[in-house]
Amino acid sequence: MFVIELQCPEEEQDLLVAELWERGSAGITQTSDSLRSFFHDDSLLPGLLADFAHLSPESSPVLEEDWIGYSRAQTGPMEVGDRLFLAPEWRDDPTPEGRLRIGINPGLAFGTGAHETTRMCLEWLEEHIKPGVRLCDVGTGSGILSEAALMLGAGRIVACDVDPIAAQIAKTNIARAGGNALVYTGSVNAIAAGSADLLIANISPDWVYALAREWLRVLAPGGRGFLSGFDESDLPPVKTALLKANLRILDTRGENAWRGIEISD
Repeated sequence: MFVIELQCPEEEQDLLVAELWERGSAGITQTSDSLRSFFHDDSLLPGLLADFAHLSPESSPVLEEDWIGYSRAQTGPMEVGDRLFLAPEWRDDPTPEGRLRIGINPGLAFGTGAHETTRMCLEWLEEHIKPGVRLCDVGTGSGILSEAALMLGAGRIVACDVDPIAAQIAKTNIARAGGNALVYTGSVNAIAAGSADLLIANISPDWVYALAREWLRVLAPGGRGFLSGFDESDLPPVKTALLKANLRILDTRGENAWRGIEISD
């Protein structure tokens, strides 16, 4: 395990953070002029040093026990929306009255609620989940969105991720919430047409617009979806791809530099 530090001004860090997550980062800390990103896979280091050479990278090994302590020190409980309470599994903070508690474990897979796109997705689910609704969760990561949906009253959930490790982590996390959930390794093209009342996908912009026709295919008549994982500069190509796929764009949301789009058939 290692940490790599990159020199980057604060106003340019959002895009770099997104890229580091996609490259397999287990956790990131930020200052006004640099980022420190932790990685479990030591084989990634040569490629990272080469690809980010323009950011004066410096790296050092990290002991596993140091990483565990770091993760726990950096992560605290947080309230999201009106009904959700995200708390690290090792914390015993009382759950605020009227909120649903979701345990999080940073570093296992993307999706702890700390990132803006995850929070936007959770807030959208809170607004749209109705008892028994059928949800499709694409790029489930840690499974946090499916776990929240089950607690909010969703019925059947299908969740998928192309990363088999993430899919297994999601399966374990979702099981804690109970309910009916199918978790598999793969993508949305394996999901039956018209089977989702709601669709959620917090993935990279390239995949958001590459799978535009799949979003339309899996949505049931009158269904809605929320797509996130991209920033303001990605909005034009994402919107173009969605409209070309005959999807309707109902709303655009944002938090800091990050954006999400609500769609319907």
